[in-house]
Amino acid sequence: MKVGLFIPCYIDQFYPQVGIATLELLEKLDVQVEFPANQTCCGQPLANSGSEQEAEPAYHHFVDLFHHFDHIVMPSGSCTYHVRKHYDRIEQTAEVQHVRKNTLDLSEFLLDVLNLQSLNARFPYKVGLHQSCHGLRGLRLGPDSEQNLSRPSKIQTLLNMVDGIELVDLSRPDECCGFGGTFAVGEPAISVKMGKDRIADHESKGVEVITAGDMSCLMHLEGIIRRQGKQMKVKHLAEILNGVQL
Repeated sequence: MKVGLFIPCYIDQFYPQVGIATLELLEKLDVQVEFPANQTCCGQPLANSGSEQEAEPAYHHFVDLFHHFDHIVMPSGSCTYHVRKHYDRIEQTAEVQHVRKNTLDLSEFLLDVLNLQSLNARFPYKVGLHQSCHGLRGLRLGPDSEQNLSRPSKIQTLLNMVDGIELVDLSRPDECCGFGGTFAVGEPAISVKMGKDRIADHESKGVEVITAGDMSCLMHLEGIIRRQGKQMKVKHLAEILNGVQL
């Protein structure tokens, strides 16, 4: 099995430790993984801003780089969803269809492809799980309040394999953090208010660390946490599964 690792542009620029943790985790699990050095952006920011035609060159570049891999793994539900759902606007060649079908969020790959049952990781902290909108409602990585379905949470399943972790039950476990990509740019006041509400929910439960499968959500929440002078931390799922400590 040949696996290509895609690291979103904002992780590459602002949170490179998340990309490193993802690579190290996959290598610990004996996955033959490659990181194509010429990768750029999946095109999501342009598309979210209403410039999807301008994003098409990024779509083609992505396909050219990754079509020869059996699976493409991303530590980002939003980028995964974008490739799978929005690459429908370019010609559906065999390469494009292969990439769309085999692009997976990290949690999907670990559970659905590797059938992971256990991990050698410890994270002895009180943790709150933020479930991103793209991962939850786009990729169906867990249950949401809009549908009365008993769908297990993939991220929670993985976190439960970590020794010492204490996962808390939030009052509103599937509420948006307010980031929404370019929504945070167009509606900053609403975005910040939503983020403050999410942080308050975690804080009321005594959470020490907020985690998620999307670093973009955590970036938004971390900015508010810092401005409010709170002691809470954020860690991407990959960091916790890789055994990174505070």
